[in-house]
Amino acid sequence: MKLLRGAWKLLVGIKDFMVLALLLLFFGIMFAALNARPGAKPIGSGALVLDLDGRLVEQPTEVDPLAGLGGGGVLREARARDVIRALDSARGDARVKAVVLDLDRFTGGYPATIADVAAAVGRVRASGKPVLAYATGYTDASYLIAANASEVWMNPLGGTLLMGPGGSQLYYKGLIDKLGVNVHVYRVGQFKSAVEPYILTGQSEPARAASEALYGSLLEQWRQNVAKARPKARVAELLAQPDVLVRAAGGDMAKMNVQMGLVDKLGDRIAFDARVAQLAGPGTGKMAGRYAAITAKDWLAANPLPTTGDKIGIVTVAGDIVDGKARAGTAGSETIAKLLRDALAKNDLKALVVRVDSPGGSVTASEEIRQAVLQAKAKGLPVVVSMAGLAASGGYWVSTAGDAIFAEPNTITGSIGIFGVLPSFENSLAKIGVTADGVRTSPLSGQPDVYRGFTPALDTVIQSTIEAGYARFVNLVATSRKMTPARVNEIAQGRVWDGGTARQLGLIDRFGGLDEAVAEAARRAKIDPAGARRVYLEQPQTWRAQLAELLARDTDDADSGGQASDPIARIADQRRAVFAQAIADARRLATAPSMQVRCLECAALAPVNPSAADRTIAEALFARIAAW
Repeated sequence: MKLLRGAWKLLVGIKDFMVLALLLLFFGIMFAALNARPGAKPIGSGALVLDLDGRLVEQPTEVDPLAGLGGGGVLREARARDVIRALDSARGDARVKAVVLDLDRFTGGYPATIADVAAAVGRVRASGKPVLAYATGYTDASYLIAANASEVWMNPLGGTLLMGPGGSQLYYKGLIDKLGVNVHVYRVGQFKSAVEPYILTGQSEPARAASEALYGSLLEQWRQNVAKARPKARVAELLAQPDVLVRAAGGDMAKMNVQMGLVDKLGDRIAFDARVAQLAGPGTGKMAGRYAAITAKDWLAANPLPTTGDKIGIVTVAGDIVDGKARAGTAGSETIAKLLRDALAKNDLKALVVRVDSPGGSVTASEEIRQAVLQAKAKGLPVVVSMAGLAASGGYWVSTAGDAIFAEPNTITGSIGIFGVLPSFENSLAKIGVTADGVRTSPLSGQPDVYRGFTPALDTVIQSTIEAGYARFVNLVATSRKMTPARVNEIAQGRVWDGGTARQLGLIDRFGGLDEAVAEAARRAKIDPAGARRVYLEQPQTWRAQLAELLARDTDDADSGGQASDPIARIADQRRAVFAQAIADARRLATAPSMQVRCLECAALAPVNPSAADRTIAEALFARIAAW
């Protein structure tokens, strides 16, 4: 028996040793792969391929490397400034014979971001270099980019329908009433419509009027940009009467798109590739039969940013503004403050540009970031704010620290308001026979009491705090923009503005993108803008992000000739994503800080990227609705 026990222990020990050895080997290989730094690949001549798979963002979200397992997939994101840099650097390079825009799986971005990329495409076309766009069907966002191309191709089995901004959102008051949930809403601002889904069954008239004005302005700017790039495209007719035009074409949307001047040529991938091969040369090796291609990743690696010159720091405030630390794609106040402190400690920056692309979030987090920016001003650095696609609520709070604010005409900004939402469940519990009782020694004992309800004293305290926060917000804007608090209050009230209107109101100084903001910062620092060196103050890429990138390489390098969904399926996918985002918004409001400066209504103006959990919930609810 002892012999058997000894043999068993030996076998267990061997097994444990082998498992440990395999784990060490696995992590050793992974470490080597993640830390490998291969040199830039030599670039031959060919077509620069920009495969815009997913959405355009200011700062891609760091994703879980295992999030795509189980068939759910992960919505990819492309950094807009990288796309623009690739396009601008390709204009005068003889190795790039043409530029290919693969928009088959492109899902969009905020209007200003899309317009910036579209303008970069237009600059390539203006240089005389061919630009060819391809998709099974175009959306409003992808068509603005494609309209700036030399040739717009589309699959003959596809189709393009233009929709314009707008659509429905969910309102939860009826459900809340049925469940007996008591939603305590505290807000200041007539137009702070982020809380309306919890207190109304439909949009209020002030919110509707504000949305109509904003959406109308954004649509008109989109139409003007398309008309400038492609005068023959009859987009106004397609927006006004899509049903008439599709029926007149016998349901053949592709044929109708050609007749309307939106598309130049119909063809499948094989025909499109053959056309590119005529311009860029045939492919070799595993790409034989296609065309000589230069990937965006290889092109950017071969054309790095300058490493000499006076340094101008660029810190990005992208995504929801939250307290504490956060990974890329979310603006963690502690993370951004540390990035700024570390950069300022080196004493080698000449100026600072704050790039904002955020709907806002926590009041305290927004203030912490603003204070960190003020440290740069205290050291004598000029500070210029550059608004990207969205700089609303907390995003505007942060922007008040700048000496000057740049934005695009279709940047979404404003939403100067503040709110809080807290639920209690005394009525819900009563429906199932559960009650709560106890002793209070003061009006605030045990508050907020989600079982028994809130006291009037607590409601007064919270509302007063919200009002004080709003007054502080108004005073920050008044001081920054050299206005009276009364004037700021007139244009605030939580209303969202487009950049063109915001400039008329004095909320921004000048039109322009990141390039113009950097040039202004250089001039204020008394250095030559042409010799300024951009230093992006960002977190180093974590092992999780490196692993996610490593796992995605095979997909990135694979032939991307697969067809996207038909237009109707794409519309349905977008609506499901919006439903998943509504779930995310409801969860965020229930768990976020009680005092927020957030523009939830701004989410309707860009593609959403809900979490895997929220997508799962949305799919389950859709399945239940279908069963009903």
